[in-house]
Amino acid sequence: MNLRNTSLKRLFLSVLIAALPMLSFSAQAERFTIAAASDLRFALDDIIALYRERHPDHAVRVIYGSSGKMTTQIMNGAPYDIFFSADIRFPQRLHEADLTVTDPAVYAIGRIVIWSNTLDASQLTLRDLATDERIRRIAIAQPSHAPYGLRAREAMEAAGVWEAVQPRLVFGENIAHAAQMVESGAADVGIIALSLALFPALAEHPHHLIDDSLHNPLTQGYVVTRRGGGNAAVTHFVRFMETDEAHDVMERYGFVMPG
Repeated sequence: MNLRNTSLKRLFLSVLIAALPMLSFSAQAERFTIAAASDLRFALDDIIALYRERHPDHAVRVIYGSSGKMTTQIMNGAPYDIFFSADIRFPQRLHEADLTVTDPAVYAIGRIVIWSNTLDASQLTLRDLATDERIRRIAIAQPSHAPYGLRAREAMEAAGVWEAVQPRLVFGENIAHAAQMVESGAADVGIIALSLALFPALAEHPHHLIDDSLHNPLTQGYVVTRRGGGNAAVTHFVRFMETDEAHDVMERYGFVMPG
């Protein structure tokens, strides 16, 4: 009897040990981490909320930041499964480095605006940034690693005011940080993402949409990294981003859908 019990215990343990890798894989497959450009902070949060209603067993973690810095992090082994960049050139760079399992794909086109919570930005132009005495500080994202900051610089260069505004510029780590600087009073106005200016708390204050002929397009792209390859939950989320429901959210925040 004891021998039989011992044999059963050994059989049970051997089955359990054999199943552990499968259980571990299953738990891992339902979890994934997204690295996303900070212009997506509100739109992607809304999309993830909708996604969780349909996949409550999927644990989604999202980290927002500047596209350039996140690219460097992924190249250095950061554990991100999907990367949504504000500039498709960064996913292309990862793809060329053989760090992705999908080709870079466009998911939206972004826009930039002049925004302020103390001045009527709808009445401001790029030229006013250099001449209006009420404007002492202008916040933009750091052009060296944030696509929205680079497009802000391009627009001011095209308007002929870039050199004149230099003493007034303050730089955010990313476009959400630049918006926060204006909101907190650290800057009087900012050139920020339309997607942020349309968030209800910010949309109480008017904005001025900058002519997109003054800068290169904000062609935003995504890739699935090598870490995310083979994760069924990652595939489900990428497909959900292509649905009309997700597109409706993106358009509500001012993004232009590809095609």
